[in-house]
Order: sequence, then C-alpha cells, then structure tokens
Amino acid sequence: MSIKVRFLPDNITIEAEPGEPMLEVAARAGVLIPTGCLMGSCHACEVELDDETSICACISSIPGDRKEIAINLYDDPEW
Repeated sequence: MSIKVRFLPDNITIEAEPGEPMLEVAARAGVLIPTGCLMGSCHACEVELDDETSICACISSIPGDRKEIAINLYDDPEW
C-alpha cells in the first residue's frame, strides 16, 4: 500500500511506501529538507505533519497508518 505524501508549502506530491525514510522520499520528490546532525538532536530538519506534530525528518519515516500525509517544511534562515 503506497501513501500519498504532499510537501508544503510548494504542494509537491509523491507516492511513498510506509516505513520509507522521510529524507529519501523528499529527495526523490526534489524537495530539500535541510539537515544538520542527522541524529535528531539539532532540529535543523524539523517538519510539521498535517496533525500539527513536529518531528525531525532525519530520523523519521513515512507512517503507515493513513492513505495520505502532508508535511509542512519550515524555513529557518539560521540554517
């Protein structure tokens, strides 16, 4: 079962498999999610899911509990 992943604010949509690393899905879609430590502690890659949950994309995967998900990218000029 594939999941429809929509990256906001640019509204770029791609199909992904549950459990697929979020950074890999973003890269395949041509979406850049800035990263820092790649361990989830610096929060450079923090994104917000459509349920308003904030997560670190570098240590997160595509959830398998729904048919589609929206991922809102932050724009942090400090990174």
